[in-house]
Amino acid sequence: MKMVNQDEEHLKLLSILHYVWGGLTALGCCFGGFYAIVGGGVMTAATQTQGANAPPVWLGGIFFLIGAFIALLAGTVSVLTILSGRSLARKKHYTFCLVMAFVSCLSIPLGTALGIFTIIVLQRPGVKQMFGQMPASV
Repeated sequence: MKMVNQDEEHLKLLSILHYVWGGLTALGCCFGGFYAIVGGGVMTAATQTQGANAPPVWLGGIFFLIGAFIALLAGTVSVLTILSGRSLARKKHYTFCLVMAFVSCLSIPLGTALGIFTIIVLQRPGVKQMFGQMPASV
């Protein structure tokens, strides 16, 4: 009985940490958006400025594409991490939570710590049973 309560507490804590990590990852969207805005400004300046001091238009395009990619990637990972936290709280979608734990490991160092602890907790037999992955022991 004590192990079940400990597993539930760990899942609740991991759920909260996934929400926090998802929010921090969402800040990456701001950096990507800023980068894209700078790229757009360079493109605008390049088309409006005449002469030898004008920046090349393609430079702004590269900035814009990189910024848009960063914003899209960070936004997607952020939403998926928050959904993973919600799934942990509801004890549903075991495979999705496990995959997102591995994805979190790619974000060094905080995401790695969160991902490793999530993988460790999800591998426990009691937690698998809570998610409906294992039949109840007789």
